[in-house]
Amino acid sequence: MTSRPRWPAGRRSLIVAGADGCRTGWVICRRDADGVLDIRVVKTLAEACEGLSILAVDMPIGFVDVPRPPRACEVEARKLLPGKASSVFPTPCRPALDGTTHAEANALSKSLGIGLPRQTFHLFPKMREVDALMRGNKALHAIVHEAHPELAFARMNGGKPVLSKKRKPEGFAERLGLLARHRFDWTPSTVSGAARDDVLDAIAVCRTALLIAEGTAKRLGAEHERDRYGLPMNIWF
Repeated sequence: MTSRPRWPAGRRSLIVAGADGCRTGWVICRRDADGVLDIRVVKTLAEACEGLSILAVDMPIGFVDVPRPPRACEVEARKLLPGKASSVFPTPCRPALDGTTHAEANALSKSLGIGLPRQTFHLFPKMREVDALMRGNKALHAIVHEAHPELAFARMNGGKPVLSKKRKPEGFAERLGLLARHRFDWTPSTVSGAARDDVLDAIAVCRTALLIAEGTAKRLGAEHERDRYGLPMNIWF
């Protein structure tokens, strides 16, 4: 049984974090007021919210009721990532989330207008977790924001998408260099339960969290765009 992590104490308003799903839960990168990074893996996203001002998570927040038209923020995100648009996975419609197998979810989605990629279905457990967390605690609406690592890296790269593959040595090194240039230095090391590219993504969206806290982040999708439960449908970078 894994014990609940004890995060370092600090001033809430100055602690931000980024979260990326990994095989054992979530890899979390927290940044304190001095710019020190704390990277670890937790089982549930709720554990990562403790003591934070902003948490940026690489997972959809807010779902449309039918697959077409898609969320506006996704359409805008793909336009900003020429050559890397496929990294923005199509978010399922809310009814499809009830599917317990890919065949079932795909059939539900098709009946409403469009099929569901298998890769998207594999993210359903994480999507459901975030959705339940946000619907169950309205206070988190001001703290937890949807982000996307490749948008974060593109912003660090002067608005140009990073086309190299992050799992390849050159792509990993290029992204690591961008993070260092923006004062998010990480000396690659083993983070138990997470692949190193998951860690890169968590650090990238941690920078997005800092930009949100500072009021300099950019938002895709209109402020008023919300799903039937009042969850925002925006991507921040």
